[in-house]
Amino acid sequence: MNDAASPPSEFGPTWLRLWAESTSDYAIFALSIQGIVSTWNPGGECMHGYRPDEIIGQPFALLYPPEGRASGAPEAALHAAAKTGRHVEEGWRMRKDGTPFWANVAMTALRDSNNALIGFGTVISDVSDKKAAHDAVLKSERNFRLLVQGVTDYAIFMLSTDGHITSWNEGARRIKGYTESDIIGSHFSRFYTPEDVAAGVPFRGLETARRDGRFEAEGWRVRRDGSRFFAHVIIDAIYEEGELVGFAKITRDITERRRASEQLEQTQRALFQAQKMEALGKLTGGVAHDFNNVLQVLRGNLELLESRHGRDGWSAERLSNAIDAVDRGATLAAQLLAFGRQQPLAPVVINPARQLRAMDDLLRRALGEAIEIESVVAGGLWNIAVDPHHLENVILNLAINARDAMPEGGKLTLELSNATLDDEYVMPVPDVSAGQYVMLAVTDTGTGMSPQVLEQAFDPFFSTKPEGEGTGLGLSMAYGFVKQSGGHIRLYSEVEEGTTVRVYLPRSTGTAVEPSRLTASGLKHGNETILVVEDDAKVRETVVDLLGGLGYAVLKANNAEQALAVVESGVHIDMLFTDVVMPGALRSPEMVRRAVQTLPALKVLYTSGYTQNAIVHGGRLDPGVELLSKPYSRQQLAFKIRQVLGGDAVEAIGPDVEETRLDLNTGPVWEPARLRILVVEDDASLRGAVCELLMLIGITPQQAASGAQALAALRAGSVDVLFTDIVMPDMSGIELAQRASELDPALRVVFASGNPIPDHDSFAFKWTALRKPYTLDQLQHALQSMMALERMTTDT
Repeated sequence: MNDAASPPSEFGPTWLRLWAESTSDYAIFALSIQGIVSTWNPGGECMHGYRPDEIIGQPFALLYPPEGRASGAPEAALHAAAKTGRHVEEGWRMRKDGTPFWANVAMTALRDSNNALIGFGTVISDVSDKKAAHDAVLKSERNFRLLVQGVTDYAIFMLSTDGHITSWNEGARRIKGYTESDIIGSHFSRFYTPEDVAAGVPFRGLETARRDGRFEAEGWRVRRDGSRFFAHVIIDAIYEEGELVGFAKITRDITERRRASEQLEQTQRALFQAQKMEALGKLTGGVAHDFNNVLQVLRGNLELLESRHGRDGWSAERLSNAIDAVDRGATLAAQLLAFGRQQPLAPVVINPARQLRAMDDLLRRALGEAIEIESVVAGGLWNIAVDPHHLENVILNLAINARDAMPEGGKLTLELSNATLDDEYVMPVPDVSAGQYVMLAVTDTGTGMSPQVLEQAFDPFFSTKPEGEGTGLGLSMAYGFVKQSGGHIRLYSEVEEGTTVRVYLPRSTGTAVEPSRLTASGLKHGNETILVVEDDAKVRETVVDLLGGLGYAVLKANNAEQALAVVESGVHIDMLFTDVVMPGALRSPEMVRRAVQTLPALKVLYTSGYTQNAIVHGGRLDPGVELLSKPYSRQQLAFKIRQVLGGDAVEAIGPDVEETRLDLNTGPVWEPARLRILVVEDDASLRGAVCELLMLIGITPQQAASGAQALAALRAGSVDVLFTDIVMPDMSGIELAQRASELDPALRVVFASGNPIPDHDSFAFKWTALRKPYTLDQLQHALQSMMALERMTTDT
């Protein structure tokens, strides 16, 4: 065997050769200096598939794959082993059948006693399994890195044990706004709000993760641009061999989910509130119907008694007190109906700015000098279609609520502007439509409301005022009116910071009109024939007596069927005066329709304490429908009857006077600034209120607290009109007027009283009467009528 085929004698001790020849786990063979295989063991045959006679004498490069041989890897390995004495590497090797495997190769330089290189000893082990496992780990790690970097919905990053950032993914960049170069090495507490950092929140999170292995929480976090987002955060502790090496932190932006949850919760609250208000509204509407019928009986009979037995002061005062109580009850019932969205509205298109300006003086009188009032009206304000009278009541109620919230004084701001409620705004509010509105905001600087009070603020009879100082219906009435008008109302308040009530009323594209104002007038009589249809016997008899006292011929029916029988009998009827809600199968609107078919000229006036949607739809009176709401006074009844019937009427200026009509265009020119009036009233607050009203007209009055003071003032100077109460402590107003007319026969007298003027006296002076309570219009009309009269006397 030549040198190329035989191993050198110095190859190794005998035991090493024996081990190499007996093992099959390793390929162990010798190489010549030139890299020729000199020996071959059973392990080499098992691993590479070559028998000794096939491989000995062949260059060991045969064991490399073609690309390895082409790259010069075999020669490089020999050179490295010769140079360093030992070369170890891992790489692909080739079996006889051409299949590759991953091998660990150790090549050792063999030298003789003179240190001369005589060849190489090579040991090869098949580590394909180890390679596969290693590759799998690498692939897994690579895939994990790709996954982490590819996740953009989560911020995933690593922290050192003290909370400094050591890695950063694409999701973290997107959510928090920092690039990897911006953030690596900084402390993660920079993502927390200053308040949370001051409170130690991020540090407690790390401590919890260190102690429990995981920390999980939700809260506000801060982006690079300073904006905040609501986050769900997880911090996991990472241990190696029991030692903490850092933290993995995952943050998710859940702002939208939180907003949706809050919106859902808000929607559910609003729906519950709307359902509760609807149920309460139906209940209060039904109660108001029966309540108003009772009040109507009381009111009508009290006024009938007053006309017959109200001549002495004692009876007159008690009848007046009873009528005042009925009026308070009627107001309460009206507020209940307003809350229940069941009051009959008569909307017209108005300019809300003009309506607000017209209320300026009224608001200032109602709020007093301690409250500063500011009105802010945006340019280009849209029109709205509402019932102006009820809108005025809402504004006044809100202003009075604001005044009561500012007992030490403050500022009330009334703001009008255009507003658009979009889909996002109305989504949590079940009964509000997106669109264009006019917004009225009433803001005070008062005591404000707690969240608990805000939750109940619109509930009927809920009040924070002491017992007896409020009904708790002001905001309820406003709520009902706004909802019935197709609008939206919302409260904003904080304790000690004040309250804002925002009312949104739908925009109208119609042309605004100036709402007509009722003018004062005396009691109107007539002689037409009226059919009264009323199922409540007491109400029916009271109305019949009232109408009879006004001069009308009255027919009556208990129900709709009886009413039709009367109509079809051929008897002459000028007006059908019917309750809206009637028992039986035949409803009032159907009865009216058939009656008008029989008598086309028939006038119709409805009355009700509760419309129950019979003649009111969408919160509005049906077109052409006339309604007199219960309870009503004799004067209201007389006025409405004449308004519906039309034509001439008899108007009484004094009680039961000769039928006379006033022409205010004749007589002296109306110059209020030149009118000299003496106001006589023993009640100081009432006297002051009358003088304020007169000053609004342009009159500067004189004042007297008693009859004696009044006579002294009359003797001291000239007076055109004596304005006096009837009941006073030292002498009656009638006696004062009689004595005053002796001093000045041209003096005119206005009696202001809650009672009628006794009709058995004959006065030689010009006079008229105002029934308390009276309006500013009624006061002005009475004064104008006095100046227009040349002479008017009344006889018993």
